[in-house]
Amino acid sequence: MIGAMENPPRPLPFSAFEWLVSGRYLRARRKEGFISVIAGFSFLGIMLGVATLIIVMAVMNGFRKELIDKIVGMNGHLVVQPLEQPLTDWKDVTERISQVSGIRLAVPVVDGPALASSAQNASGVLVRGIRPDDLNKLASIASNIQQGSLNAFEQGQGVAIGRRLADQLSLRAGDNITLVAPGGAVTSKGAAPRIKPYKVAAVFSLDMSEYDSVMVFLPLAEAQAYFNRADDVSAIEVFIEASPDRVDEFRRPVADAAGRPVFLVDWRRRTSAFFAALQVERNVMFLILTLIVLVAALNIVSGLIMLVKDKGSDIAILRTVGASRGAIMRVFLIAGAAIGVVGTLTGLLVGMLVCLNIEAIRQFLSWITNTELFPPKLYFLSKLPAEIDVGETAAVVVMALTLSFLATLYPSWRAARLDPVDALRYG
Repeated sequence: MIGAMENPPRPLPFSAFEWLVSGRYLRARRKEGFISVIAGFSFLGIMLGVATLIIVMAVMNGFRKELIDKIVGMNGHLVVQPLEQPLTDWKDVTERISQVSGIRLAVPVVDGPALASSAQNASGVLVRGIRPDDLNKLASIASNIQQGSLNAFEQGQGVAIGRRLADQLSLRAGDNITLVAPGGAVTSKGAAPRIKPYKVAAVFSLDMSEYDSVMVFLPLAEAQAYFNRADDVSAIEVFIEASPDRVDEFRRPVADAAGRPVFLVDWRRRTSAFFAALQVERNVMFLILTLIVLVAALNIVSGLIMLVKDKGSDIAILRTVGASRGAIMRVFLIAGAAIGVVGTLTGLLVGMLVCLNIEAIRQFLSWITNTELFPPKLYFLSKLPAEIDVGETAAVVVMALTLSFLATLYPSWRAARLDPVDALRYG
């Protein structure tokens, strides 16, 4: 009995006693209010850092997805271009590529530069010849007709132009547009430009100035005649059903299905500079915003060091009544980790709520400030997108929790190493 009294059983690690002491230390009294202020700022820093990281990453993911949808909605994931000889057998090649598993659409096109003019103005454009049935299958065009319809286009009697081009030339559906292309008929004085008027059958809008201001669609047969193509096409645009990032899986099947020497260019190579810049910006933003979480974690370090210094006498008393160094270390680990865990989870909740309501928030801020945030002319988007990636969000949460935990190690170790005699003597 005496031996049992002299060696009482020690509590298990992370027992209720350690949680109780940690909770009392976090709820500082009035004379220790400065420590609780530091803990509060640490909590706010981690919460804002995590929320900001989640929001920025989601918005940049949404921005990238919207741009890919618009760019690939107009152009194919893969472009099949001829080698050695023109694509005079484009009908057979298109049919074979269409039969490849996972290919949604194969579209033969004729591309060429021209000058579009009206009675009021003129502008350089890119003329694309396309079969009417294929244009109707391009949802990015067919579902965004603002004026007119594609009926006249299907009959080979009109063209479809972008909204910004129509505004620049002061044209509406039903008006005439004149296309001027070099390399027309050869005369004794040289090659004369080819000039031909067309009726505007439809006006479309993709909310991307790069396309809305330069694209003019002609029926394929008319484009072949206009550009003096001897029943051949410039290229075949190939659209896949899978994610655009999986385009490499289709390079070999499409090349084999072509049955002739071809050169394949995917959407990433055609827009490599643009998306490379977007990726660099995304990575830099992640690193910069991670510093917010790191600074908040350093605030945990300073707050716990001050708490250890202030609680020196308490630590000495706990040690003299039997608390082990491990117990003291766990008390401060719990105190510091609680700030990091609660701040991270709160930041996760705030970030998710903002991402789910990002467009409503943008409209509210635009109304408050009486300005247009993220104007479509500059950002190519009619609304602010947010695409939450589960893997990235989990990585942000794990990073914040790891930094918060690491920030507690040194102050907790210092508290455990405190000598009770010195603490009571100088405390």
